[in-house]
Amino acid sequence: MQHVQCLILGSGPAGYTAAIYAQRANVQSVICEGLQPGGQLTTTTTVENFPGFPDGVDANVLMDNMRQQAVNYGARICPQLAVETKLDQPPYEVKLDDGTTVLADTVIIATGAQAKYLGLADEEKYKGQGVSACATCDGFFYRKKIVAVVGGGDTACEEASYLASLAAKVYLVVRKPYLRASQIMQDRVKQNPKIEVLFETNAVGLYGDNGVQGAHLIYRKGEADERRYDLPIDGFFLAIGHKPNSEIFKPWVKTDANGYILTEAGTPKTGIPGVFAAGDVADPRYRQAVVAAASGAKAAIEVEKYLAEKQS
Repeated sequence: MQHVQCLILGSGPAGYTAAIYAQRANVQSVICEGLQPGGQLTTTTTVENFPGFPDGVDANVLMDNMRQQAVNYGARICPQLAVETKLDQPPYEVKLDDGTTVLADTVIIATGAQAKYLGLADEEKYKGQGVSACATCDGFFYRKKIVAVVGGGDTACEEASYLASLAAKVYLVVRKPYLRASQIMQDRVKQNPKIEVLFETNAVGLYGDNGVQGAHLIYRKGEADERRYDLPIDGFFLAIGHKPNSEIFKPWVKTDANGYILTEAGTPKTGIPGVFAAGDVADPRYRQAVVAAASGAKAAIEVEKYLAEKQS
């Protein structure tokens, strides 16, 4: 049974940055990369809002560089996925999908969150070619173009409003005959001349030769006046929520109603001594690579402090 000082679960910007900071503080760390090495960022193409890259950087190159930097400082990489945890007392036990168990003096949970998709085959087909789940990340590519946002809650309205500052036209595709968003967000959408809300409308497919060129929509699906039509667009944004990868930690750490891990204000502390959370698994608001990286650094700094205090 392997015993490590710091076990980092997740390999996005939060996980890799945590490993870099931990290793530089002489805290031996192991990164369990899980199913998606590099995290959600690897599903995008060019990253233009990460500091230090004035011409942008390929998302996979950025994450490969973070990974290599962590390895260069001595972090060990484990390709396995954590499937079970026991966080009642240190050393903490984490069972991996190959059947092995790791004992850790400290744990950094950086397992991220997954954007919810409609489940259309075309979403996968056009991912990175017109399909996105992050307007802040990819909106710049659609300046003066036509886009659609799917969703009716606060997130969808925020995404639509943001995209309207860049795009020529924004369609908000809403399944219900009303918006679920807060009144202030509804008002913001309704008052924006660039946003057109398509109520009682379902997106059932996408089309295009070299990327998204349009969406297949159904108005009042299943009703007598059902109408199917195609809507020409350049980009298709999902804003129907995210699912944090926190299930295996719920017996031990506190989460909000949506499953995001709750941390002590301004810190990555979970309330369990030596267990910290960083990145999107604890961030329902920002979900940006640079924010995740910063939270990974904070978690590693707290790990160093925690271990030092235990030794003193």
